[in-house]
Amino acid sequence: MKPHRPSRRDILKAAAGVAALGPFVWIRSTAKGESPNDRLNVAAIGTGVYRDIWGNKGEFDGRGATIGRHAAHRANMVACADVNLAHARRFAEPYNSKCKVYQYYQDILQRKDVDAVTIGTPDHWHTKIAVEAMRAGKDVYCEKPLTLTLDEGKLLCKVVKETGAVLQVGTQQRSECELRFLKAAALCRTGRLGEKIKAISSVGGPNFASDGRTGPFPTTDPPKELDWDFWLGQAPKVPYCKERCDYDFRWWFDYSGGQVTDWGVHHTDIAMWAMGLDDTGPEQIEGKGEFLGIPGGFDVARSFDVTMRFAGGHEIRLLSGDNELILAGERGRIRVNRGGLTGKPIEELTEKDNQELAEEMDRLCRGKRPGDHMQNFFDCIKDRSLPISDVFSHHRSVSACHLANIQLRLGRKLQWNPVSEQFINDDEANAMLGREQRKPHAIEA
Repeated sequence: MKPHRPSRRDILKAAAGVAALGPFVWIRSTAKGESPNDRLNVAAIGTGVYRDIWGNKGEFDGRGATIGRHAAHRANMVACADVNLAHARRFAEPYNSKCKVYQYYQDILQRKDVDAVTIGTPDHWHTKIAVEAMRAGKDVYCEKPLTLTLDEGKLLCKVVKETGAVLQVGTQQRSECELRFLKAAALCRTGRLGEKIKAISSVGGPNFASDGRTGPFPTTDPPKELDWDFWLGQAPKVPYCKERCDYDFRWWFDYSGGQVTDWGVHHTDIAMWAMGLDDTGPEQIEGKGEFLGIPGGFDVARSFDVTMRFAGGHEIRLLSGDNELILAGERGRIRVNRGGLTGKPIEELTEKDNQELAEEMDRLCRGKRPGDHMQNFFDCIKDRSLPISDVFSHHRSVSACHLANIQLRLGRKLQWNPVSEQFINDDEANAMLGREQRKPHAIEA
């Protein structure tokens, strides 16, 4: 059975700041050695596959299937759902009859024996499913980026406060990658880089920028196992084409924000976390991007370079190119990606410095042992605490990426009020904070 949910006051207190949580104590994972009867029941929603990308031929697990399998190592995988039934059946194969296969996620949410769900659908379905899951009493692990629009993030924060649900976002750089990003954030937080930080968040480019695919793409009949109208969800109704599905949904603005949100939120999240800006947002956004403008083709930015300026002199530059995060201040500069952490401030650390860094890393981890993002989710389910990639901080980091996309599409400098979460004297930009949603798939506030 799932532990008792906290009150609304409890979750608000946790969201207010880690200072209220007191001294840090390592909490040992109890997943190993548990009997099956003690394990939670989890279900995977969105279990798609990738095909023929990064030079790989054939079919292999997409992110939804991957996070579902990670959850299955720590809980009983009792159900899965994918609007393409072929994907759901493929995912369920290792679990035999123990994993019930559905086409529609609502069938999972109606089950009283499901404690938690993983969500690995295309981005435009994340918020609707997460909201309905939390209101149905489930805890949620959702792949990043959590939202399609800024307004969706505000709703998710509201629902977490109302329900007391645990919502972990799949920005796993906070937990994993041999703790490189966690250490980089701690270096910044302890002032070793300086007081005013400028970050360069290079996130690569969409794969169509280099592989020659641009569109227009032919339309065909959808596979018989796929409910195409349901897959479209809140997005406009259009004929099926395979380039809108699986991995490539990322390159259509109806379903995603392109590389600006897909990879941008990974490094932007770390940059804002490192600067202590994970409860606010930029005040000014300006930049430029390249759009192909091909009807019936990919329509997100192919390349981009956006600068976001924050109060206190902090700055984040988000651009396509290499994949790395640079954090630089008046005292030093470091470079971090999933392959390494380098820079003179790292080389000059003393034993005392390392001890101070360890204490700051403890604080950033909120008392949980780092290194396993999915385990952090299950640990937080057990003690009803705020996970390391919580909805409140992720809303702010993905919102910065949404703001960058709005600026790119409007092509002019924008002024933003991070308190009211509105553009200043700009009705056109404010109209882009949400989107018209197709019925009957609109999200209920």
